Amino acid sequence: MNSYTDINYDTWTAADRYKWIEYHKWKLNAAFYNQIVGNFVLMARAQFGYLGYYNRNWGYSPFEGFLVGGDGMSGYYNYGSEMIALRGYENYSLTPMTNSKYNSNGYSYAGNVYDKLTLELRFPVVLQPQSTIFILGFLEGGNCWADIRDFNPLQIKRSAGVGVRVFLPMIGLLGVDWGYGFDDKNYGGSQFHFMIGQQF
Repeated sequence: MNSYTDINYDTWTAADRYKWIEYHKWKLNAAFYNQIVGNFVLMARAQFGYLGYYNRNWGYSPFEGFLVGGDGMSGYYNYGSEMIALRGYENYSLTPMTNSKYNSNGYSYAGNVYDKLTLELRFPVVLQPQSTIFILGFLEGGNCWADIRDFNPLQIKRSAGVGVRVFLPMIGLLGVDWGYGFDDKNYGGSQFHFMIGQQF
């Protein structure tokens, strides 16, 4: 009877490797809201996510990884991934890429660990049952890594900006943000983000 150590994983095809997908996924999310002066509300949030494996030879799962950056809204080509918004950067731009012989174009996203910190100051403009409108300013930082061994909670990409949220009972939450990413000259800088029915 062969053991796992007798298998040459380098000779496996994609069908062999992904016949069974094994992974464990951990997510931590903590948020704190505090009314500071008048109607000003300060929101502080910390997030962490990790997609792990059971067998190092098989490596990380090609599914259920994290795509970090941008507005956090899903695209048509991101099946089996979780979008994590980080304003001030282009969509998924903070997610590392890796060479993959199992992917048709030779590379794929490899976001297996991420962290994100948000500090947001909110002020309600309209508080009515038929519509709620508030403006906000935010500081945000986070990053994404391909391997837990590379994880560094202080190695974050920072951004700041302003935004507005409108809640309509018939539609849900709508919003637009302008953010500026400070730490990536290619994918950061001035960015506008639109969101529908989700929380940052």
